[in-house]
Amino acid sequence: MKIVNVSSEANPLIKSGGLGDVVYSLSRELAKAKNEVSIIIPFYKQIKNKNIDATYLGYDYVDMSWRHQYIGIFHKLIDGVNYYLIDNEQYFGRDNLYGYDDDGERFAYFALAAQVVIAKYGLKPDIVHVHDWQAGMLPVLMKIRPIEDNRPHFVLTIHNPAFKGYLNRESLGDLYNLDVDLYDSGAVRFEGMVSTLKAAIYFVDKITTVSPTHRNELLTEEFSQGLCHVLEFRRDDFCGILNGVDTVEFDPEHDNRIAMKYSVKNFIRGKNENKKALLQRMGLKDEFAPTFGIVSRLTYQKGIDLVVQNALHLLYRGANIVILGSGEYGLERAIQELRDAHPDKVAVYIGYNDELAHMIYAGCDFFLMPSLFEPCGIGQIAAQRYGTLPIARETGGLVDTVHAEKDGFTFQYYDALSMRAVLDRALDVYYCDSAKMNEMIKTAMSLDRSWVESMKKYYALYEEVVS
Repeated sequence: MKIVNVSSEANPLIKSGGLGDVVYSLSRELAKAKNEVSIIIPFYKQIKNKNIDATYLGYDYVDMSWRHQYIGIFHKLIDGVNYYLIDNEQYFGRDNLYGYDDDGERFAYFALAAQVVIAKYGLKPDIVHVHDWQAGMLPVLMKIRPIEDNRPHFVLTIHNPAFKGYLNRESLGDLYNLDVDLYDSGAVRFEGMVSTLKAAIYFVDKITTVSPTHRNELLTEEFSQGLCHVLEFRRDDFCGILNGVDTVEFDPEHDNRIAMKYSVKNFIRGKNENKKALLQRMGLKDEFAPTFGIVSRLTYQKGIDLVVQNALHLLYRGANIVILGSGEYGLERAIQELRDAHPDKVAVYIGYNDELAHMIYAGCDFFLMPSLFEPCGIGQIAAQRYGTLPIARETGGLVDTVHAEKDGFTFQYYDALSMRAVLDRALDVYYCDSAKMNEMIKTAMSLDRSWVESMKKYYALYEEVVS
C-alpha cells in the first residue's frame, strides 16, 4: 500500500512533542511491513541547522490568492521512509515551529504545497494520513480542487484537540483559493470561525485519536474541547488506537545514555546504579530515599499544580524529587522556589535534555503523571520500560496504559488530596513491601508497547477505507 503522512513535525528530523514521535514511529513500522511510506513536513530552520544530507528535487510555485509562493522540494530516505521537505524561508526560516501570528497562513501554504508534492512527484497514495489542524485542509483541497487524477482516501489523527486551526471566513479565498460556500454550508465552520481541524473531521474517510479512552472522552461535553457534537456526527468512523513507544530509543538493555544497562533479569542492580548516577548528577545525596521523577511540559494540563501542592508532603515522607521540563512561568517559579528551599531533596532542570530524561526514566522509583487530560502520553510508557512505576490520573491514554497496583498507581479525581492518597500508597509499597514493588516493576518492564501492534491496527483501518 502507498501511504503518505502529512504532519507539521516528524522525528528524527524535528519534534516538539509526541506528534513527531508518532508520525515517525508509525511510518517506520509501516515501511518495515513492506508498504511504500512517505512523510511530508516543512523544511524548518532547525532541520537545516542539522546539515542533513537531503537531495534537492526541484521547485514549484503555489498561488494563495494574490501571493505567488515558491516551493522548494527536498528528499531524504530515513529508515525506509521517504521524507519530503517543503522549503520556504518566509514561512519556515524561523526560530520556532509554532506560536506566530501568521501560523494560519504558514500552514495554509504547507497544505497547498503538500498537494503539489503529492501530485507532481509521483507519490500516488492509496491513503493520505493527515495529523492535527496544520494539515487539516489538505483533504478539502484534494477533494474539491484536485490537480491530478489519483483519488486517495483520507485518514485524520487528532493528537491534540485543544488546537483547532481557527481562521476567519475570508481566509478560505484569501489563503486557500476556496469558495466561502464551504463556510456558509457549515462544512468548515466551527464556533463562528473556519476551523481546519473541523474541516478535516468533515472531509476525511476515517478519524482516529491516540487511545481508546481518549476517543470516548472526545465524545463527551466535559473532555471534548467543544468537539463532541462534530465527532458525534462521525461516531461510526471514529476510533482510538493506542500509541506505541519507540522501543529502540527507550530500551534500558541497550541505552547508552544511562549509567548501567539492564533488563528485567537484573533490574534491581541496574536501577540502583542508575539511581546513584542520577542523584549524583543532580546534586542529591540520599540514594536510599524513594525518588520521584518528572519529564514534562510544566503546565496545568500536565497536573504540575498538583505536584507542587503535594511536594512538601513527599519531602516530609523522605522522598527525593527530580524535575525536567519547562512551561508556564508561575509553575516554573514555584518549582524553583521549592528547590531553593530544599536543595538536598529537590533537583530541577528548566528546559530539555535528552540524556537527563533517560537518566530520570532509569534512575527514579516513581514517575509522576497526574494530568488533567492526556490523549495518550509517552512518558508513562517510557517509564514503565525502565521499571519506573507511573503515578497517573485516570484520564485518556493513562487509563489504557497504567493499571493500578499492577504496573503503576492511579487516582481518579483531579485534586491534591486524591493524589496524596495514591502517593502515600506508593510510598507504603516502597518502604514496606519490596516483594510487591519488585513484582510491579517486572510487570511494567515486560509490557509489550512496541509500535508493531499499533501499526497493525492502523493498517487494518487503511484496508477498511480502501476496500
